[in-house]
Parts: sequence; C-alpha cells; structure tokens
Amino acid sequence: MKTDNKQIALALTGASGAPYSQRLLAVLLGQGITVHLMISAAARIVFADELDWKLPARASDVHKLLVAEFQCDPDHLKVYGEQQWSSPLASGSHKVPTMIVCPCTMGTLSSIACGSSDNLINRAADVMIKENRQLILVPREAPFSAIHLENMLKLARLGVCILPPNPGFYFKPTTVDDIVDFVVARILDQANIGHQLIPRWGGRLKQPTNDEISKLTV
Repeated sequence: MKTDNKQIALALTGASGAPYSQRLLAVLLGQGITVHLMISAAARIVFADELDWKLPARASDVHKLLVAEFQCDPDHLKVYGEQQWSSPLASGSHKVPTMIVCPCTMGTLSSIACGSSDNLINRAADVMIKENRQLILVPREAPFSAIHLENMLKLARLGVCILPPNPGFYFKPTTVDDIVDFVVARILDQANIGHQLIPRWGGRLKQPTNDEISKLTV
C-alpha cells in the first residue's frame, strides 16, 4: 500500500524529555504535517512536571488544548486514547509511513521488542515493524542496563532506528532550546523531514584550521 509522507504517528511516553516532544510537535504541525498523537498515562505525569502541561485524560480534550497551544489546523492533529483500538494506527491498512516514540521509556521499548500489543502505542509500533515501515525510538535513560541494550539491539536488527537524545556541542549551543533543537533535528533527519533548526556540519559551522588540527592529540 502506498503511504502518505505528510503523516506522522507520534507517541509520548513517561520518560523524561517532554521538551523534545513539545518542539517536535511544533515543527511537524508548523509544516502542515498531519500528526497522529498517542499519549500514555505516565507521559501526562511527566509533561505536567517538565512543561506544566496538564493534559486531560480524554483524547478530544487533549486535541482542543493542543490545537490552541500550537495554533494549528484542527484537521492536522489526530489524538487517540491508549486503548482506542478503533484508531487506524492499530491496523496495517493505514497509510502512515513513520512512527516516532519520543521520549521512549524502557518499559515501552521492552514491550515493543517483545511484540506486546497491550495498548495502542505498543500495537502501533508492532504494526510499523510487521509492515516494514519506519519506527524511530528516542529512549531516555541513563545508564542503560544489559536488558535495555539487548532490547535495543534486537529492535535495531529489525530495522528500528534507536536514537537516544544525545546532543552534540560542536555547534556551540548557548541555550537549552539549542540543545533541544539539536536532538529534534536528528529525529527529523531520520524521518526525512526538512528543517533549519541547526547549522549542518560543513555548512555555517566554523571549521578548524590545519594548525588547530595539528595540535589535536588522540
């Protein structure tokens, strides 16, 4: 089935990293991309702590709040409940080509690795894998245990993109927003979505001189 590159599935789970999700949502909706949004109960707690976002339990109320927050076209945001099995994301017949889980808890990662489909987020991820579509996980944990790493390796071997939110500092960030944009830029690159959030290496970045390179030690 032909997919629609102007649609993205986005799942928010209960790991720390709400600012990444907030910025990602803003960019996607700002570009007129239709976002199919899923929010776990744990994510609501974290988002209240990190962003002071009091996300309602009802999907329709979340939709209303976020449309007002981002001033977006209401038709470009679809919000589903955790147990909303009527969502198109629960079936491989939908046309959404890419799913992003940001941030991704170790519990969600484990459930996806095991093929557990006990909620819509896990089922939607399972569908992406079985249909050979793009799944991007942004796991936020430190340190990783052997269990976490084994689950990531298992998923990576299935073609899942494992993208921990590890910012680079070569572009000399001066604010937290700069660091958030770096991570969101990497996610957008993997999803093949254009952006101008940060300068690219070899572009506007200041390159080291030959003399500076010669002074570097390994």
